[in-house]
Amino acid sequence: MENNMTTSRSFHLDKVNGKFMGVCSGIANYFGWDANLVRIGFALGTIFGFGSLILVYLAIGLIAD
Repeated sequence: MENNMTTSRSFHLDKVNGKFMGVCSGIANYFGWDANLVRIGFALGTIFGFGSLILVYLAIGLIAD
């Protein structure tokens, strides 16, 4: 017997609420976080990671649904 309360949890881009490609908004929806905190985290990670997160962001944006 299948439980109706079970939900399939998968990552999807949130292009409706997203600013650029919906990556940060999709990550926020997946983990249940505030999208602005994820955006701040990506910005800080990009600054302190010498731009390496830009490539990760673009890869996620192009690969994910």
